[in-house]
Amino acid sequence: MMKGRTARRPQKKQSSNERDPVGVYCRVRPLGADDKECCVEVISSSTVQLHTPDGLKVNRNGEFKETQYSFKKVYGIQTSQMELFEDVAKPLVDDLVRGKNGLLFTYGVTGSGKTFTMTGSPGQGGLLPRSLDMIFNSIGPYQAKRFVFKTDDKNGLDVQSQIDALLERQRQDNIPSAPKTPSSRQKLDPEFRDMMNPEEACRSEGVDEDSSYGVFVSYIEIYNNYIFDLLEETPYDPIRPKWNGGTPNTDFIPPQSKILREDQNHNMYVAGCTEVEVKTTEEAFEVFWRGQKKRRIANTQLNKESSRSHSVFIIKLAQAPLDADGDNILQDKSQVAVSQLCLVDLAGSERTSRTRADGNRLREAGNINQSLMTLRTCIEVLRENQMCGTNKMVPYRDSKVTHLFKNYFDGEGKVRMIVCINPKAEDFEETMLVMRFAEMTQEVEVARPADRPVCGFAAGRRQRNQASKDDPARRVDERGPADRDFTTTLGQLLHSMPPLPCCELTDPHDDTTLPRVIEALEKRQRIRQMIIDQYKQAANVMRSSLKELDGSLFNKEDFINKQNGKLAEKDRQIQSQRADMERLEKKTKMQEYKIEVLQKTTNIYEVDKRSLQQELETRESRLKREHVDKKRMEQRMQGMVSDTQHKWEKECERRVNAKQLEMQNKLWVKNEKLKQLKAIVTETKGPAAPPTDTPQRQARPQRPHREERLPAKRSASPSPMPTTTPVRALHRRSRSAGGEKWVDHKPASSVDLGTMLQPSIPNSIKVSAASEKVLSKCDRYVLTHQEVASDGEIQTKLIKGEVIKTRGGGQSVQFTDIETLRQQLTTAPSRKRRSSEGSPQSSDQGGQWTDVETRCAVGVEMRAGSNMGPGYEHRGFVKRRKP
Repeated sequence: MMKGRTARRPQKKQSSNERDPVGVYCRVRPLGADDKECCVEVISSSTVQLHTPDGLKVNRNGEFKETQYSFKKVYGIQTSQMELFEDVAKPLVDDLVRGKNGLLFTYGVTGSGKTFTMTGSPGQGGLLPRSLDMIFNSIGPYQAKRFVFKTDDKNGLDVQSQIDALLERQRQDNIPSAPKTPSSRQKLDPEFRDMMNPEEACRSEGVDEDSSYGVFVSYIEIYNNYIFDLLEETPYDPIRPKWNGGTPNTDFIPPQSKILREDQNHNMYVAGCTEVEVKTTEEAFEVFWRGQKKRRIANTQLNKESSRSHSVFIIKLAQAPLDADGDNILQDKSQVAVSQLCLVDLAGSERTSRTRADGNRLREAGNINQSLMTLRTCIEVLRENQMCGTNKMVPYRDSKVTHLFKNYFDGEGKVRMIVCINPKAEDFEETMLVMRFAEMTQEVEVARPADRPVCGFAAGRRQRNQASKDDPARRVDERGPADRDFTTTLGQLLHSMPPLPCCELTDPHDDTTLPRVIEALEKRQRIRQMIIDQYKQAANVMRSSLKELDGSLFNKEDFINKQNGKLAEKDRQIQSQRADMERLEKKTKMQEYKIEVLQKTTNIYEVDKRSLQQELETRESRLKREHVDKKRMEQRMQGMVSDTQHKWEKECERRVNAKQLEMQNKLWVKNEKLKQLKAIVTETKGPAAPPTDTPQRQARPQRPHREERLPAKRSASPSPMPTTTPVRALHRRSRSAGGEKWVDHKPASSVDLGTMLQPSIPNSIKVSAASEKVLSKCDRYVLTHQEVASDGEIQTKLIKGEVIKTRGGGQSVQFTDIETLRQQLTTAPSRKRRSSEGSPQSSDQGGQWTDVETRCAVGVEMRAGSNMGPGYEHRGFVKRRKP
């Protein structure tokens, strides 16, 4: 058993210089009966123009305009399936026969005619049945017998001898449970019986008559990014049944998904996929139809039979040259080539807003759109690498579709795409996206594969072998050299015998003729007897030689039996090694499955990691911004603290100065009282002094001048002024008369005191309640506040401030000054000091004032901050009450 190889990998070195663009074709399906508006127009054989529907123009304000797209060739609604096959698929079949690979897939919106283009209908066969028919019409007379080529489950083929193939066929025929291979003489399925028209049969001209061919087909689907084998048979296992948690032996698990592997030539293939060897077009199409019935389809609002998965039909062609005699297949694995043609029917892209899908349909649509988006991304990266000279990694592994066909885009064969479009207005936006992708795909170039190496034997070996079998003259050569020597010896003996004399009798009394004839016959009899003796002698010699040969054959049979025993022992070893290999393969499959699970888990973790990294970066940037804002706030607060500290320092200094002045005034008052008391005491003991020009009055200490006192400093901060302190703060003149605009906030409950000094602020807005709108128009702010003073009178305070704009766009008021307006009424008469000298009427009254007890009951008080001298006020004055 010789293992075949795939002759595709070495082509990469030769195909690096020559590249061909991806062939993109466009097919327009007819407009439906219910569709009224058409948005696609075929301009020429290579140009399509898209018209914006009227409804979309109204909705989008005429943003979309008429757009033209160019393709390799455009097929209108009158194009037949045969014409499309001649231009698109037939060159790929010719390359398949010549040992080259090919990839053909249909792409478009759901309901655009992709499945019809690939499969067709009765009487209008699609690209797939026509490709199969062309293959078998070309290699039909040159096909090898069944099981001469055998798959090895590693994307390769093994070449078996005629005897091994015969044993395999007998073993397959003896299996009762094996499905019988259909033949062309059986009754065909009516669904594909009339697919092909015999008049439209095609044949490839590149068939090598000195080679034998074998065809294998497989059919898979990619559903929700999982690969399923549509030709896989799941037999019932009564010992170990499988179910989904329901009733045993009833609800069985569906077929398990397959995994992708890479063979020794770095080509991707589906591991464990069923490959069926077929010999006729009908047999191959029946295998396809058997898998087509298992394909997942569903009824949606856009398509009654919408494909929910991507289907891939793989045709694998094995080609091996004949030996020098042209009779058997050459048992040389380096001369066996395998080529394949992949026909892909991609599921249509759809918008859930139009299909209104939910549940499984929504999940299927999401996976379909994701895989198509991955295909677009791969095409974009390939185009960018080729046009810009970059070396970006193409994300083939993001989807099973792109991962399976990555070798074709890397230069393992031709790639062609048929873009199917529906001209109805509802599909305009999706059709425009498909057109952009198709136009971009044409700019991608794929390396051209090299030709298959030619066998070194002379051509025409099969014809010479067939002619030699049909030639009658070959029968002489079949008799062997011994028969040829015996015939030659017998002819020589017959010629060496004496000739017979003349036997004509003219006279009945002739005595000479008969004796001569008798003598000649006797001579011949003696020669014949001599020949018989020689023959017997030769027969005895032959018999003895045959006996010797029998003995040697017996010995050889013993030797052969011994060798057969050794061969059986080797077979047992091979069987045990095969069992170990199967066990290791199962273990490998399990490990690969675990690796796939780990890869999926890793992808999930990577997605989570990326999201967490993005969140971390966002938070770090937010922290940085907050840190910067914090620094700015700290600087601002430090400035505000320094300003406030400076203001409070000034305020404290002002208050200290005022307190010092107050204490000086109090000290001066005390000294004055002591002097007066001293004077009174001296007057009572000595003679009465005249009321005027007394030395006490002349020696009275003068109150310090206003300029000698420390000026009271004021703060701009809105610090509340104590109402019970006897010190009155110095107020500066209002700046409202300037060019600034004021907000005059005067509550409605304020009382008019009727005094001479009334606050009048020009260029102001008078309000009873301040608002943000009013504050935004002004620069200064004043609040009129009234309260009851300690003496029971009403006093008015004008609280001033500045309007400051905040960072958030608002306004705030910072109070800077307070002005106090106060009214005082003096109802009691002023009392003057009376002298002890004078009229007698006043002597009685003066005695009361000169009394020490009466004088001590009088308090002298000076108002701090007043420009006048010390004033005297009697404690017994009646205070004016609030009316």
